[in-house]
Amino acid sequence: MTDAVAFAVTGATGALGGRVARALAARGVAQRLLVRDPSRAPALPGAEVATASYADREAVASALAGVRTLLMVSAAESADRLDQHCAFVDAAAAAGVEHVVYTSFLGAAPDATFTLARDHWATEEHLRASGMAFTFLRDSFYLDLMPALVGEDGVIRGPAGEGRVAAVSRDDVAASAVAVLLAPERHAAATYDLTGPEALTFTEIAAILTERTGRTVRFHDETVEEAYASRRRWEAPAWQYDAWVSTYTAIARGELAAVTDHVEQLTGRAPTGLAACLERAGGSPT
Repeated sequence: MTDAVAFAVTGATGALGGRVARALAARGVAQRLLVRDPSRAPALPGAEVATASYADREAVASALAGVRTLLMVSAAESADRLDQHCAFVDAAAAAGVEHVVYTSFLGAAPDATFTLARDHWATEEHLRASGMAFTFLRDSFYLDLMPALVGEDGVIRGPAGEGRVAAVSRDDVAASAVAVLLAPERHAAATYDLTGPEALTFTEIAAILTERTGRTVRFHDETVEEAYASRRRWEAPAWQYDAWVSTYTAIARGELAAVTDHVEQLTGRAPTGLAACLERAGGSPT
């Protein structure tokens, strides 16, 4: 690896980090890609690859040597994700990283209804205390994943009621991240709430999926008890069931209904709505 590189991107083998890495490469920006499995790292011009898992402080510190600005994509959901995040932040600070851009979650707070948003808040607090500059990108749920919520029977199930969610596309989150990475000093200590252009109920989401895919989709408003019961068909730890169900209860309580112009502020263009996102992806919910 080179002795110094301006940018490092984590999660480059994933949907969000990969988008950011490709966008930086298309602009001719040199970068270092931090991945767990180098065989899956994208081959991009001007990109070098370093291997490190978030919890391996020594490997992270070595991988980030000489890096000034870092995109920290939140780790995969797990029982110890917060511990992984804290270890990674500590290693980044020890390596001399100057600025961390962290992909957090809309409404991150210690008492957020969506259980995983609490870990995001705790990660933000750890970053605030790290001595590094930071920018938080608090994205809503991903528009891209709305089709995946549809069951084999064409039904979206969850205790969301008539609550609304201003889901955002991965493309818009990635474009926002690129804008911050290319001018980090302008965004130091800033928090951006990244949403789509509209807040929709699941009844409305089902109607758009039906119109755009040709498959009839409807929404069934479960009780909380029904939601836990229906998800126990999959073997999972208790924290995962809580996360799945609180996805919907957070929406029911209005915690994901806010619509902002932060994507447009950062990228210069309006965010993508669900219909356009489906059209771009090909439309099928299966």
